[in-house]
Amino acid sequence: MKKTMCVLVSLLIFCSMGVYGQTMTGIIEELNGTVEIKYSADQDFVTANRGDHISQDTVISTGFRSNAIIKVGSTLISVSPLTRLTLTEVVTSAGMESLNVNLQSGRVRVDVNPPAGTRAYMNVSSPSATASVRGTSFWFDGSSIGVNEGTVSFSGSRGHEIAVNSGSVSSVDSGNMAGISFYVGVVSEVDIASGDSWLIHGGPPGMDSASGITPFGSGPGMVDSGQIDLGLDLRY
Repeated sequence: MKKTMCVLVSLLIFCSMGVYGQTMTGIIEELNGTVEIKYSADQDFVTANRGDHISQDTVISTGFRSNAIIKVGSTLISVSPLTRLTLTEVVTSAGMESLNVNLQSGRVRVDVNPPAGTRAYMNVSSPSATASVRGTSFWFDGSSIGVNEGTVSFSGSRGHEIAVNSGSVSSVDSGNMAGISFYVGVVSEVDIASGDSWLIHGGPPGMDSASGITPFGSGPGMVDSGQIDLGLDLRY
């Protein structure tokens, strides 16, 4: 009876590890200027160095004219100047990587490139908006998003989820609702900084029939945000 109990307990422990996964660690691949980190058990920030390992609940902060590139599994996070973020979940389990980031301020670029046979789920949240992806590349500054590749599920803190396709930019409005997306072609960091203004004025400057730039929903292959199926399957 005792042997049976021991085997049962061992199986339960093994199954729990499979279900809940194991915590990954990231690494600072590149940095420039003043970059600081604060581990979950520490009270103070310390100067970051190239090669430092980043664990779950670590806070990363960049100063003026400073940036960093962090690699976590198959995800690269490019951290812009004057940015603060926290890795709130870094887990891998059964061919699935799960990474959640809380962006307190600033701007990040995320590139998710899982290898064959691996699925990666990436979620970046701020007080006003959330971007969720599985295999893509995008910019996010807490209220505006620009997608370089793939499709991103984007929603404000009050809901209303939309899909933002490659080459498009979207922002949350003053009520923290995801607004219409605009197709701009090649998305740059400058486009993200202008996203809020575009939402207010109905599109990028000079957007007309002659410019070749059309709002999300009126161009070829675009989907109107009001017709999106919220049961999105964004598998890589």
